[in-house]
Amino acid sequence: MSDSSSRLKHFPVAWFSLVMGMAGFTIAWNRAEQAFNTGICVSWVLLAVTTLLFVALMALLVAKLVKYPNEVMGEILHPVKLAFVPTISIGMLLLAIAYLHISPELSFWLWSTGTVLHLAITLYVLSSWVHHTKYEITHLNPAWFIPVVGNILVPIAGIHHAPADISWFFFSLGLFFWPVLTAILFYRLIFHGSLPERFMPTLFIFIAPPAVGFVSWYNLVGGVDAFGRVLYFIGLFFTLLLLSQFNYFRRLKFFLSWWAYSFPLAAITIATFVMSRETGVAFYTWLAGILLAILSVLIVILLVRTVLAIMRREICVEGH
Repeated sequence: MSDSSSRLKHFPVAWFSLVMGMAGFTIAWNRAEQAFNTGICVSWVLLAVTTLLFVALMALLVAKLVKYPNEVMGEILHPVKLAFVPTISIGMLLLAIAYLHISPELSFWLWSTGTVLHLAITLYVLSSWVHHTKYEITHLNPAWFIPVVGNILVPIAGIHHAPADISWFFFSLGLFFWPVLTAILFYRLIFHGSLPERFMPTLFIFIAPPAVGFVSWYNLVGGVDAFGRVLYFIGLFFTLLLLSQFNYFRRLKFFLSWWAYSFPLAAITIATFVMSRETGVAFYTWLAGILLAILSVLIVILLVRTVLAIMRREICVEGH
């Protein structure tokens, strides 16, 4: 087997977490350009890069599906890797948000496809969880939020593309499973030892449900109310909790899972820009700027480390 064929065979679906991170980064920069009236269009460049990345990854996934269908099914049936399959549909939903005011028609098709696909994945994953014979408590990690709680993302673009009840349906689904999985995850973390090193970055995913939930709630009700503040401040607390452990996280060996840092930080950055605009409080404007700076440095580091890992043949190899 040639090196390129071997790497295609071991191409993980978790690569789509890069699309989530870059799309979140793109949206965060777009909100910053509006908030600070910068006159520059960094977000346009980022959107083009993210779109090309998504198309390239989809092409690789299709090639793998054609050439190594058993490997693809292996990820779908795997108790841990399954949680990363919906990064594909989440990537589509995030691109739909990024394109919302640039190309509403493209945004609609990305949102429609992503929503239907994510619902199908949610139904499959929940059925798998209920009728399983393979799951152990040690398989659990915060990536399990992605398949079911990820539905909370749908209303951000959905409120512009479909009747409001559709967005409320998906928001309700995500909101229900968020505290359920949070409770199970804390039980796993406290009583069953730490996560394996390669999954430690997924702890940042705790930030995403309340941060994304806040933005979705804002779009559904049209303002920042008491419940919206509760969601935002829970997200902000988890951000402080995890950033306070910086020295621990920076010592971790690089894995593709490092990209789990990116989207949650982008989500709380976007949420803070919403708070800034809606409340007019200067604190939120400064905080949003600081979070965007941290996110920008993080994305550069992730891109550099990923490219180096590819060049060193540390990614898309057996066991990774």
